[in-house]
Amino acid sequence: MGLFSKKPRPVKLQQLEELEAMFTSGQPVLLDLYQVGCSACQVMDGIVNELAREYGDSAHIVKVDVGRVPGAIQAFKIQSTPTFILMGPAPVKKSKKRAAGRALPKERRITSRWRTSGLVRKNQLQRVLESNGAVRVEP
Repeated sequence: MGLFSKKPRPVKLQQLEELEAMFTSGQPVLLDLYQVGCSACQVMDGIVNELAREYGDSAHIVKVDVGRVPGAIQAFKIQSTPTFILMGPAPVKKSKKRAAGRALPKERRITSRWRTSGLVRKNQLQRVLESNGAVRVEP
């Protein structure tokens, strides 16, 4: 790694439609919903930046300014900031029998797999990411 190499940074979302491409990748998507001027959000900003560097391309780390992204508050039912939501494909239910002629669903539904608000320890965020398939690329 060179001295001036570009380090991965969280994606700053401009519109909610940008999330669709991230959801189809099959990787976990960690949303950091924050507000400008929120002191707890400023504390978590450094941790979120570190997570983006550590997990690189194995997870999408996304920052959403709820004051600037239209519809974010309503779409994610935000009551306080910072709010962290891990999104991913819904787990497939395993059944012993399948009805004859019934096909498997082609698209897996994206669901919220984990959610919390306020200050969160970095190791808790790491555990959530890793339990949903993210791999650390930088120690």
